[in-house]
Amino acid sequence: MEQESKEKNSLWEFIKFTVIAILIVVPIRLWIAQPFIVSGASMEPTFDNGDYLIIDELSYNLRKPQKGEVVVFRYPLDPSKFFIKRIAGLPEETMEINGRKITLAENEYFVLGDNRSASSDSRIWGPVPENLIVGRTLVRLWPITKLELMPGSTN
Repeated sequence: MEQESKEKNSLWEFIKFTVIAILIVVPIRLWIAQPFIVSGASMEPTFDNGDYLIIDELSYNLRKPQKGEVVVFRYPLDPSKFFIKRIAGLPEETMEINGRKITLAENEYFVLGDNRSASSDSRIWGPVPENLIVGRTLVRLWPITKLELMPGSTN
């Protein structure tokens, strides 16, 4: 009888722990931060292929993206894909790229990879609408030797 009571108590403790963990983790994952793995060489030397990052999804609900910040966004030509680039142009700015002037609309950002020669970016497919920006880099977790808060920040 005592063994059965201990088993029920253990099961109840496990259920409580699981529910509490879900109530904490799910909202954080959905609205505050999400993992991102760098794929490709477009952001070298700032980020290497395989770097594991945590993306801050909350900041841009409180303020606008700033020039120089590294952002993760949905690729404008295929929103099922995610890209990582640095903001080089802000809404309503005029930029000169390869001898031609580009004026960004009210909610558009011009993004560039740090490794210009190996980057598919706004020079090729145009500006990124603000609504496609997921967030900015918050933490680099991997490789552990490069653990860093606000990686890629120019500030």
